[in-house]
Amino acid sequence: MADTAAVAGKHRTIMGHPPGLFVLFFTEMWERFSYYGMRGLLKLYMVNYLFVTIRQSVQGGSYAAEGDPNHVFGWGMLQKLLPVPDPAALAATIQERTQALLSGGSYTPEIAHRIASETSAVQASASVIYGWYTGFVYLTPLLGGYLADKYLGQKKAVFIGGALMAMGQFLLWGSEGLFFVALSLLIVGNGFFKPNISTQVGSLYPAGDPRRDGAFTIFYMGINLGAFICNLICGTLAALYGWRWGFFAAGVGMCLGLIVQAFGQRFLAPDTLQARQASGEATAKKAEKQQSLTPDEWRRVWALVILCMLNIVFWAVYEQQGNTMQTWADEKTVWPMIGSFQIPATWFQSVNPLCIFLFAPFLDIFWRWQAKRNQEPSSVAKMAIGSMILGLSFIVMILGVQAVGDGRGSWFWPVFCTVLLTFGELYLSPIGLSLVTKVSPRHIISMMMGMWFLSSFFGNILSGYIGQLYTMIPKESFFLLLLVLGCATGLAIWLFNKPLKKAMESSPA
Repeated sequence: MADTAAVAGKHRTIMGHPPGLFVLFFTEMWERFSYYGMRGLLKLYMVNYLFVTIRQSVQGGSYAAEGDPNHVFGWGMLQKLLPVPDPAALAATIQERTQALLSGGSYTPEIAHRIASETSAVQASASVIYGWYTGFVYLTPLLGGYLADKYLGQKKAVFIGGALMAMGQFLLWGSEGLFFVALSLLIVGNGFFKPNISTQVGSLYPAGDPRRDGAFTIFYMGINLGAFICNLICGTLAALYGWRWGFFAAGVGMCLGLIVQAFGQRFLAPDTLQARQASGEATAKKAEKQQSLTPDEWRRVWALVILCMLNIVFWAVYEQQGNTMQTWADEKTVWPMIGSFQIPATWFQSVNPLCIFLFAPFLDIFWRWQAKRNQEPSSVAKMAIGSMILGLSFIVMILGVQAVGDGRGSWFWPVFCTVLLTFGELYLSPIGLSLVTKVSPRHIISMMMGMWFLSSFFGNILSGYIGQLYTMIPKESFFLLLLVLGCATGLAIWLFNKPLKKAMESSPA
């Protein structure tokens, strides 16, 4: 935008950045608190409470409550569309789960078998629903970005999205029967919120400003601060007082994000709607009609499209963290005690954001050290390295399967695997966000950010179907599959490094 530099310069700076960056930092922090707090509970809630008749009233508690999944609106119809588990694989899973429950000494053989049968039968369906939900969360930003670019402006779109997501969280708290309605509100709300908060970060800086990559690193740390604290709060409330109170806390977090955004408006750069109003609506619309993409801009758009397509498998593997890895953390891991308090399995979801906080600054220093010696990899090369690291991290889980066997084992295996895959994420995700704002043509930037999230849509859908295999094939083979997929994606991105880099070199940013 023409007046971006003026807006960025007229306020004092904080840590060398405009104050608006920190408004967006805390808005996104609370939104991610809301999203990841709910996501950390989602699959366990479906498997151990919502879709079974014998339920855990609190996360991780005993199966002592009765319920009826048919009271969930839409479940009967949706169930017919979901895949049916292989009978032989299901029987083996039920037997394994029954033995694990009996070894705890809390259930009779009949009750243990009933619990194992119900939870195992719904495991694959919950994995697919989880994949579709987390996928649609990244599909709707394409439409939300388009509407913001054309009609709403980024600021209004963020408020609409945040309000819808708060409604969805409170609906999860208040009515288990409207579970799918709540998920729909969260999906639509995220579509308005996600692309338009990210593009506002880039709008704080003029083209060519060297602070932009650092700004996105700071912004990404805000994402992960929210993702870290949410599971300690939402997961703990769900473990002590019941599932619904975890969702309630997630709703409160979203409301806090909206409050930050409301009070920080004056520190933000003008969005597309405000820019049109400032220059005159008629003049702006006339200019917009004449603003078709140039051949150079089309090259940059197609470069981003190809890169997004290659990212799909990365996200499919990465998102097992909240899917099958969370199942492992719940069913196959012995978590330590803090005094008389048993650490809930949902705290596992805080390991990844904690690692990002610990490692991101050192990785930034390392890249600057490489840059001084002209050895820093290109953005695309970094993303290839990230995919390779992600795949190789699952060597830890393969060793963990061999060590744990049929029982439960150390928290070291899922935690150390997550520590390693975090490096892969840091090499890909924030680099990709920054790249989109630098390479995209200015007048379609929110839509292009939505397209970046489109790769996460397909990746999350694929993650749900890959997750089905967790109960159908040996665990060792499952984690080997993730290793192969991650490394193959890294190799594919690396092979496209030179052509993609050449297409992107024409970007003015």
